[in-house]
Parts: sequence; C-alpha cells; structure tokens
Amino acid sequence: SECLKVGEKMSFYDEVEIEDMEYFPEENCYRYPCPCGDQFVITEDELIDGEEIARCPSCSLMIRVIYNQDKFRKNASQPTATQAQAVAA
Repeated sequence: SECLKVGEKMSFYDEVEIEDMEYFPEENCYRYPCPCGDQFVITEDELIDGEEIARCPSCSLMIRVIYNQDKFRKNASQPTATQAQAVAA
C-alpha cells in the first residue's frame, strides 16, 4: 500500500455499496467489475478489519466500499441466538 502525505486525499474511482458487489464464498471475498475488464476485490477479513478500499489487481483503480461495519465484527462468524433459532426451526 502507498503512504500518503499529511493532507493528501486518496482518489477513488467510485463508491459502491456492498449490496451491489458479488460475494464469492469459495474465495471469501466480494468483487465488483472494473472498467479495465478485471474486478475490484476486497476480502471478508479486510472488511472485518475495517478496510473499505477494494483494489483492482490489473490497474491502479480503487473503489470505496460502503458497508455496515457492525455486520463484519470479529465475532460475526458465530451465529447469534436469533440465527440459531432460525436454523433450528
């Protein structure tokens, strides 16, 4: 990752809501089409860590991912009581 000087702003190609991205469970990541033909990628672990930047591996473009960080808490992988009841029902 690049270091930014104080006062320098990152430039994003776009801001995309997580709901508009496609989830790939086998890779544990979210993807979104990049204009270069590849895809922006952000992993679930990055989201759990509070990361909000998805990068394209083929070009220099980045997008800012808009998401509810509460849904990606470190303990989010453990089902809540409500989820457990839904599974048991």
